[in-house]
Amino acid sequence: MPAEPSRVILVRHGRTALNAEGRLRGLADPELDDTGVAEARATAAALRPLGIRRVLSSPLQRAVRTAAIIAEASGVISHADPAFNDRDYGPWTGHVKADVIRQWGSVDAAPGVEDEQAVLARSMQALDALTHDGDAAPVVVVTHDAVIRPLLAGIQPGIDPAVETGSWAELVHTGAGWAIASVDNTAPAAADG
Repeated sequence: MPAEPSRVILVRHGRTALNAEGRLRGLADPELDDTGVAEARATAAALRPLGIRRVLSSPLQRAVRTAAIIAEASGVISHADPAFNDRDYGPWTGHVKADVIRQWGSVDAAPGVEDEQAVLARSMQALDALTHDGDAAPVVVVTHDAVIRPLLAGIQPGIDPAVETGSWAELVHTGAGWAIASVDNTAPAAADG
C-alpha cells in the first residue's frame, strides 16, 4: 500500500501594528494586535478539523503566538524553528515598505536586506525535512509572507499569492516533490475578536 503524501500547511502569522502601518517587520518582534489574535483564533478553528499532528513556527513572537493558538485548538504543542524566521531587512526594518520601494525600486535592491534566495534555501531545507511516510495528518508551519512567497514560487514559478495575515497555503509532497494544493485560504474572523 503506498504511503500517504506529506501535507504541510503554511500559515502567515496574525496581524501586528507594524503590518497595519505597512512597515517592514523582518526581525523586529512586535506582538499580535487584537485583529491578529482574532485571525489566529479563526485560523485555528478552521484548521482544527484537519487533525493537525505538529505545529512549528518562526521564533518571532507574532508567529509563536499564532502557532500557540493553533496548537492549543488542535491539542498539540508548538515548537519554534529558526529556519522559518522572517527575512532580515537590516537597516530597513521598521521603515514603510512603500518608501523603501520608492527609494530603491524594490525591497530586494535596498542595501543590507537578506537575499531572497537565502531565505528560500533555509526554509526549503526545513520544509523538505518535514516529509514523512504514512501519516496524512498535516504539519502546520506558522511563518511570514517573506518566507511563504519564495517557498511557493520555488515550488510553482510565477505564482503570486496575496499571503494576507492569518491566511494559509497547503502543500503536498508525494515523494516526487512538493506541489501546491491551495493558496490564500482564510477563515472569517471570530465575532468575539
